[in-house]
Amino acid sequence: MEQAIFAGGCFWCTEAVFRDLIGVSAVESGYIGGKGANPTYKQVCSGQTGHAEAIRVTFDPAQISYGDLLDIHFATHDPTQLNRQGNDVGTQYRSAIFPLDDDQRAEAVAGIARASADRTQPVVTTIEGPATWYPAEDYHQEYWEGEGQRNPYCLAVIPPKLLKLRKSFADRLKASATT
Repeated sequence: MEQAIFAGGCFWCTEAVFRDLIGVSAVESGYIGGKGANPTYKQVCSGQTGHAEAIRVTFDPAQISYGDLLDIHFATHDPTQLNRQGNDVGTQYRSAIFPLDDDQRAEAVAGIARASADRTQPVVTTIEGPATWYPAEDYHQEYWEGEGQRNPYCLAVIPPKLLKLRKSFADRLKASATT
């Protein structure tokens, strides 16, 4: 198993997308890329720590490649928005990739190039790190499966992301996610 770390706005929304993929065994919401150890949600949301809301994806590279994960990341958020995703504004909502080794870093560069070729606006996704990962508080984990389906913000943002995922990456979805 390998891991990948992506930031693309609210972690509740990105976590929901990656849970449905074949080869993904876990998705954890957390914070990365800032100053100070063990930041809290409130601290990160203030924008003062420099951390990004992010997800750490545990995956089987024999079933889904890091490159495929990158392509899905770019397809399910807007990598052309600087320090924001929709109504979420601030560096904590930046589009970023946090490679865990040199191979991932090289693939991240290639992934940005692929994403740039598909868009007229420039991709502003950054490649950052190395950086320390901090898991978010328990109530943020698997948020869509629980509280998120009653949260108006999540109901407005997550279903369109899942629709993009189902439309563009149907061959990568777990059977339970295709309905």
